[in-house]
Amino acid sequence: MTTRDIIVAGGSAGSVDALTRMTAQLPEDLPAALLLSVHMPPLGRSLLPEILSRSTPLKVSFAENGSPIEYGSMLIAPPDRHLIVEKEHVHLSRGPKENHVRPAINPLFRSAALAYGPRVIGVLLSGALDDGVSGLWELKRRGGIGVVQSPDDAGHPNIPLNAISHVGADHIGTAEEIGVLLRGLTRQTVGEKIQEAIPMAGIPTSISCPECRGHLDLFLEGDLAEYRCRVQHTYSPEAMIAAHAETEERTLWSAVVTLEEGAEVAEKLAPKLPEDVRAMVQESIGRRREAARQIRGFIESVNGRYPHSARGAR
Repeated sequence: MTTRDIIVAGGSAGSVDALTRMTAQLPEDLPAALLLSVHMPPLGRSLLPEILSRSTPLKVSFAENGSPIEYGSMLIAPPDRHLIVEKEHVHLSRGPKENHVRPAINPLFRSAALAYGPRVIGVLLSGALDDGVSGLWELKRRGGIGVVQSPDDAGHPNIPLNAISHVGADHIGTAEEIGVLLRGLTRQTVGEKIQEAIPMAGIPTSISCPECRGHLDLFLEGDLAEYRCRVQHTYSPEAMIAAHAETEERTLWSAVVTLEEGAEVAEKLAPKLPEDVRAMVQESIGRRREAARQIRGFIESVNGRYPHSARGAR
């Protein structure tokens, strides 16, 4: 018998406030390790360890490749790296993005479930879309405990709402209540037997990956659906809509640039062409500019219609 001594937590928009309030309730001698994945930009320096260190007595740092898993410590996924849990240590991966982000929550939750099974407590906090929900499903399937921030307490309730709706939670509470709850859960004894994973076959689709344009297969896990390509870019349905919208927008802006440049090139070079060709080229200039204008209008009209959950902050 052992205790629930591995805590994995994740969130995106609004989660720093929740983490600050949650970790303030944890003691310095917490008999567990806390591993954290928060969506953040890939470039630039993140101040998350410094911010959280002000509110908690835990030892807080960005994870490094091979960092040991230690009680009373909090390891954070650094920018542009997934945090992957192994027995007694972690490693960092620049593997394929999940739900269009890296670091993502799902790889952390899944790898912790694979390594430690019922010893894991998964905590999902404030955030847009639904990264972490599939990971929570896998964690609970392997005997772990699922804890979700109350949607009413979350600055961005989409992650909590999706987790409660699709997976269910063993405990729901405010960030402060979760911190107090963790003190008790980490003292519970559990068996160490880990349920083996059952390989799943994907269902072929006609959809291409928004990231690499590879073929996507559909994987069904209970009430959850995920789309994965050959290189393992992974999307929930909601994240797929958001990612595909971004790909559409990039492609349409590229078309605008091509059409407008084509019109400029035609204007500059038409005088150098034979008269019969020149008339044809000049006629095409207006069509190019009109097509570019219509695409611009379409992009602007569509951008205003996407729900915040699909196009809002992550």
